[in-house]
Amino acid sequence: MSGLKRTTEKNLMVFSGRGYRELSEQVAEGLGTTLVPTQAYDFANTEMYIRFDESVRGCDAFVLQSHTAPINKWIMEQLIMVDALKRASAKRITVVTPFYGYARQDKKSRGREPISARLMADLFKSAGADRLMAVDLHTDQIQGFFDGPVDHLQALPILTDYVREKYCAEQLAVVSPDAGRIKVAESWSKRLGGAPLAFIHKTRDVNQPNQSVANRVIGKVEGRTCILVDDMIDSGGTICHAADALMNDGAASVVIAATHAIFSDPAAQRLRDSCAREVIVTNTLPISEDKHFDKLKVLSIAPLLSKAIREVFEDGSVTSMFDAEA
Repeated sequence: MSGLKRTTEKNLMVFSGRGYRELSEQVAEGLGTTLVPTQAYDFANTEMYIRFDESVRGCDAFVLQSHTAPINKWIMEQLIMVDALKRASAKRITVVTPFYGYARQDKKSRGREPISARLMADLFKSAGADRLMAVDLHTDQIQGFFDGPVDHLQALPILTDYVREKYCAEQLAVVSPDAGRIKVAESWSKRLGGAPLAFIHKTRDVNQPNQSVANRVIGKVEGRTCILVDDMIDSGGTICHAADALMNDGAASVVIAATHAIFSDPAAQRLRDSCAREVIVTNTLPISEDKHFDKLKVLSIAPLLSKAIREVFEDGSVTSMFDAEA
């Protein structure tokens, strides 16, 4: 089959929104294909228009869009793409969101609050999605919000392989920035040969978003290189305060590791000026040039996404990709 000729028999087609096309191109390259040509533009009133330039009838469609800022725009674009594919008779539609928007709104903490993460899942189902794929959801329960298969990919092997190779000769400790992410820290510890665990006891004001206070370190970190792990870095305040608390408690150094680099202002400046020795993230979200700094290391998530998409397309097992890490 030539590069541009496509058939409807077991035909994998990869589509990309405009939010982060660079990552989508890397994923398509890993699959040995190209992105389907798509017309996408905004009208004067900011409504969006989408049309695919090739027939999608009977295809196995994978629609990539990482929910980066402006997040509501790119979520809406992905929903419109799914609707267009459904109406054009795609056989199966998988929504691929390396970063799942509104994931932190996964429960009601107070009365009259929404559960926006559930709403997101409902919207994609209503648009016509048959399956969801995401990397390191903020909480596991989000998998149950979607009425259909959900592939929850883990960046853990990518991040831990890098840390193990670079810092294996040092005395390590794995630190969770709060008690709620101890389970993630435990997985890190197993991958790093049983490194001891610690966590930061902190308080958060529910009326003040992106703000918390690191109170004290629970666990022994003195003289150790502390790997401070989280799923995302938004404004950077929480993780930088945690790093300061570790250094004040006698840590030899601190390495920050997270999957999603949201980097809302002033995160890049905070991380650049922080006591952290290195900041390790993946490219689930685009990081503009002005937010790069010397101690930032960005690891590619594209091979993981390509492999997972291939498993789904060939009716294989996505879970088996991580079984060895369990």
